[in-house]
Amino acid sequence: MEKSETERDPWRIRNSPWEATGPEMARSNTLEEGDVVAFQGAGVPKGCSPLLGSVPKSWLLGRAVTTSVLYTGEPVAAGLTQLHVLHLVRGCSDWAADAMAALLVALVLLLWAGPGCDGGRVLVYPVDGSHWVNMQVLLKALHARGHQVTVLRSATSWYVSERSPHYTSITVQHDTAQTIESEESMTRYLHRSLEFRQKSSSPLAFLALYSNFFKLLSDTNMASAHVARTMFKDQVLMQKLREARFDLVLTDPVFPTGVLVAHYLQLPLVLNVRWIVNGEGHFAITPSPLSYIPQVFSQNSDRMDFLQRVSNILYHGLNQYMYYFYTNPPYEAVCQEFFPPGVDVFSLTQGADLWLMRVDFVFEFPRPTMPNVVYMGGFQCRPAQPLPPELEEFVQSSGEHGVVLMSLGTLLGGLQPHFSEVIASAFARLPQKVLWRHLGARPSTLGNNTLLVDWLPQNDLLGHPKTRAFVTHGGTNGIYEAIYHGVPVLGLPLIFDQMDNMVRMEARGAGITLDVTLLEVDSLTQALRDVLDEQKPYRENMRRMSRLHRDRPIEPLDSGLFWIEYVMRHGGAAHLRTESYRMPWYAYHNLDVLALLLGSAMALLLLISVTCRCLFQRLCRVRKVKQQ
Repeated sequence: MEKSETERDPWRIRNSPWEATGPEMARSNTLEEGDVVAFQGAGVPKGCSPLLGSVPKSWLLGRAVTTSVLYTGEPVAAGLTQLHVLHLVRGCSDWAADAMAALLVALVLLLWAGPGCDGGRVLVYPVDGSHWVNMQVLLKALHARGHQVTVLRSATSWYVSERSPHYTSITVQHDTAQTIESEESMTRYLHRSLEFRQKSSSPLAFLALYSNFFKLLSDTNMASAHVARTMFKDQVLMQKLREARFDLVLTDPVFPTGVLVAHYLQLPLVLNVRWIVNGEGHFAITPSPLSYIPQVFSQNSDRMDFLQRVSNILYHGLNQYMYYFYTNPPYEAVCQEFFPPGVDVFSLTQGADLWLMRVDFVFEFPRPTMPNVVYMGGFQCRPAQPLPPELEEFVQSSGEHGVVLMSLGTLLGGLQPHFSEVIASAFARLPQKVLWRHLGARPSTLGNNTLLVDWLPQNDLLGHPKTRAFVTHGGTNGIYEAIYHGVPVLGLPLIFDQMDNMVRMEARGAGITLDVTLLEVDSLTQALRDVLDEQKPYRENMRRMSRLHRDRPIEPLDSGLFWIEYVMRHGGAAHLRTESYRMPWYAYHNLDVLALLLGSAMALLLLISVTCRCLFQRLCRVRKVKQQ
């Protein structure tokens, strides 16, 4: 006779894939997968089968106060599992080996305090400046997950520290500083660019502006290629890197030295990318129709009229010219010296296993993509933390009017004095308090409502409930932080992609852009008032962008980490790459097929024409003979 359920299982032990934890907490005995907080709140002892994330640590917390029994998930006899559960039900405090268990807990905690033995080995070649700011977020997260991170840094690096608790560094000794590693060089370039823009009505000024830009790119890429050459010639360093048995190379390809390192060491390549050596990253691997995909520097949106499409194609040609004559030659020389014939840096970049694209389509215009592109725009954003006491006091003193935040980012400290005077005068007219990250002489027109600082916790200030607007140069990191916290922006774009970023914010109705070279006190004041006005759409549009940006199944940083570990687990992700990057340009565009079809059609037409002509001539001869 079959036993009843109670006889078979007198303790009524159930294994459920999911339970509504609220009602279950009130029951006297439960076995679950490890979430400790809710069970402690209900006073329920638990058997624990830790599976994911922080669950094992949650069990340790419970075990430390003798409220938990651990099932690790290893293959064990069913009777042993039941024994643990029955022991839990009868009371965990009866354990005879509490001292041994406490020692075990201490040992496990010590093991988990540092990088896990199962963690991967990641070699990182970063880019300085604001690019390092978001790369560092990834490195800290990788370290926290138990991976060993090694950073190849330049001896002249401006931001990348030699010592860090999150990574081990290897310093490449060389004498030539990359331009992006020099605050003085970047400030000098900014001032020259602003001077040329003030004369933008002249075609010669336009040419001078781009000549200045091309020189910056040429100098910087020559220095970057020099670092690669220095490393490859140092056989002791390269042998050390080979022996370290890294699982992958993580790099920012805006300067592709890290791409060359990955190829030299024959390691899987993961890119933390928005820009590459010849423009926006998508253009290297995804279909990018110029009819609705704006080119970098074009300041076009995805809705272009005829003349804008003409300009888009011209800017595309300009970027190709820049690549072939300014940015690529230094790396081409390195490839010819150290790699077999046929290797070029652009193809190596296209062949990356994974593209971690710093893009969110809440901000970016929609476009085609590829399977090995993972979008993690805004991954560096986080909830606001409490401000330092002195800043909190200043912010609170703003009352109902709130504060305006101004920053020109990490790479550029200050504007030329006459620009700063105009901005200070406009700020002085506002009822709001103003926090301004400003490096340079104090403007004589500075109002009592404005506080100058040489550093500020930008993310935490943007997340403060009293922050009303963000005056920014339009850098990508600051834009995403403003989107995350729902703060409307007033853009004063200066160089590089900042104009294009503000085009996107204006297209979303979340900000206003002003030309810094044409600034006047009245126009700037009016623009500030418009952005601050609750009746205008800017704040609500930005809040909507914030809601859309946050509404996702997985956090962008977690998504990026998953795919990095995916490449580690599988030794690459070649199955996600298309064959497009291996194809010659004429085959990619089917020009050879088109030539064949056109040639065949022309041959057929020629054959028909010749046949008709022959028939016509024959008929004419026959008719002539009959007439005779």
